[in-house]
Amino acid sequence: QGQLMKTQSAAGQPQGAKAPLGGSAVHAVASVGACSIDHLVVVANNLEQGVAWCEATLGITPSPGGEHKLFGTHNRLFKIATPTHPYAYCEIIAINSRAAYAHSVSSKRWFDMDDGALQTAVAKEPRLAHFVANTPDINAACAALSTLGIDRGPALEASRHTRKGLLQWQITVREDGQRLFSGALPTLIQWGTSGDADPLRLHPRNSLPRSGVSLQSIAVSHPDAAALQTACAALGLGGITLTTGPANLIATLRTPICRKALPIVRDHGGPLERIWPADLAAAGVERVFARTE
Repeated sequence: QGQLMKTQSAAGQPQGAKAPLGGSAVHAVASVGACSIDHLVVVANNLEQGVAWCEATLGITPSPGGEHKLFGTHNRLFKIATPTHPYAYCEIIAINSRAAYAHSVSSKRWFDMDDGALQTAVAKEPRLAHFVANTPDINAACAALSTLGIDRGPALEASRHTRKGLLQWQITVREDGQRLFSGALPTLIQWGTSGDADPLRLHPRNSLPRSGVSLQSIAVSHPDAAALQTACAALGLGGITLTTGPANLIATLRTPICRKALPIVRDHGGPLERIWPADLAAAGVERVFARTE
């Protein structure tokens, strides 16, 4: 699994040209309705580690989240919404060692959380593992991907209790738990229940306080970028830079005031190289989080 990288700005990120929508993709978008970025998924070894990482890296303490009994996980959350990404928040998620995991032995947890390589990686520090896109019609979105030969998995019903009531959603989870395209193809989520007059009423964006952290961009590289572009087009998912290259997911966040230099961490396939730059002492520092396979 990939190493988390932090740099002071998004400068130098490749700007991939987006392919035009073909006729079938245009038809799929019309049927599905446009998808949008919902949240980033940062996997931690445990929530204590995840919170400590968030405080040290971003200078904020994430808000309480909840438990997911279906998969034996729990989370902490913080808002990263902007006008460009109005629903966006970040989820720090970990396996809840105290929870009874009632899922069948043949099935795996979401987001590849049962994958041995990912578990080994997050034992060292949390990893940006994936992202999730929301859709107004999850069944139509899955059908659109199915026409491309992509099995995003069934839409499972999930829920957790919040202070404002029961938060319910449907989310695609394959039995093998795989994220697909090395995590570069988002999991799909539809908030609320069927026929819900206001499905986004309890969406985390409406309950989380402003964190001072905001999502600036998401960039994806993948060896089969053309297939990934076709899939995103079929979903009507924009706002992502796609390039051809080694599998990688990069989220650029603008942080609140930062009065100290934080390390840039680069993965060269060996020991981590930590560089302490002198020019990160300004306010409004941007950090880039990259997850390479």
